[in-house]
Amino acid sequence: MTALSPITTLFLDIGGVLLTNGWDRDARVRAADKFHLDYAEMDERHHLTFDTYEEGKLSLDDYLNRVVFYEKHSFSREEFKSFMYAQSQPFPDMIELMKGLKEQYRLRVAVVSNEGRELNAYRVQEFQLSAFIDFFVSSSYVHLRKPDADIYRMALDIAQASPQQVMYVDDRPLFVEVAQGLGIRGIVHKDYKTTRKTLEAFGLSLPY
Repeated sequence: MTALSPITTLFLDIGGVLLTNGWDRDARVRAADKFHLDYAEMDERHHLTFDTYEEGKLSLDDYLNRVVFYEKHSFSREEFKSFMYAQSQPFPDMIELMKGLKEQYRLRVAVVSNEGRELNAYRVQEFQLSAFIDFFVSSSYVHLRKPDADIYRMALDIAQASPQQVMYVDDRPLFVEVAQGLGIRGIVHKDYKTTRKTLEAFGLSLPY
């Protein structure tokens, strides 16, 4: 039996792993309630255009023009954006775990995520993600979205790592499955405790 290669690199999702999702269904429901919007209409428009925003082919203003500000409202664009940004909250235990593993094992840490440019920039800055993440392969930067396998190939090229050297943590099973098809080891993140234990099984452990 061939021994597994040591892990040198972590690929991480942001939403659902390090932070809450940036603009998911629950956030949109809250927005519709707060700003008295027709949720069904807003949600339909969102689904027709959000992928294009995440691929970096629309600005946040363009997205909002299509989804919210195609008609006049009593609230401002800036009020709505501030609400969007405020939906992002950290998972401090996961952030500290990844920081600790990076330092302990001298790992390279990369984000592979589907995020629009403005939301991504806010989240990276607000939660100081660049303090421990070496590079970001975000859909809006590279014009590829998970589960397109090419986004993982690009991340491997940038990291200069073989698939067998990478551990990928994402809360979406399909995305992990696609990465595993390239030879990348993966964890479907459910919560801090189970992900930490799974990482330990792969030799990445920290003192309790």
